[in-house]
Amino acid sequence: MSTNTSTLLRLYLGRGILAVVWAAVFASAHTMLDAAAIALLVIYPLIDAVSSLIDLRTHPDGSERRVTLFNGVLSALAAVGVGVAGSSGAAAVLHVFGAWAIVSGAAQVLVGLRRRGPELGQQWPMLIAGGLSFVVGAFYNIQALGGAPSLDVLSVYATGGGVFFIVQAVLLAWRARRARSRAV
Repeated sequence: MSTNTSTLLRLYLGRGILAVVWAAVFASAHTMLDAAAIALLVIYPLIDAVSSLIDLRTHPDGSERRVTLFNGVLSALAAVGVGVAGSSGAAAVLHVFGAWAIVSGAAQVLVGLRRRGPELGQQWPMLIAGGLSFVVGAFYNIQALGGAPSLDVLSVYATGGGVFFIVQAVLLAWRARRARSRAV
């Protein structure tokens, strides 16, 4: 297994686990949009921003670097935006989170397409997750326009994204193991 693949595997696994844990904590902590809930809302895009920075260090070359950097900056801005929107209510949070999900989902699809080689596991889980993020982000913006927007959907979003990252990590590990056994 190459160093890049090994680091990417750990990154995907760690990011996936963090997303699932975040979803569980947020599901129990957001009954009111108080300081704790807003802090959690800020943390989620920051996880993505830090993951993008780690990803950049892992892949010093490659056509996906600009998109990964863009996504990291976008996620940092989304963290600030969600923090500010938290004082305006659930609808404002859903608008910001939805806009971030749309753009970062599109970026995830672009990175996945550029990493479709066999060494990096064809990236199907990342492509599906990015596409779903795009669609769900649009749904959040529509929901925010409705009468009683709910932040419950964010836990489902984070759980789904986390599971896709974990599946991608498992696929990377499986492919690396398979490649090692063929080499022997």
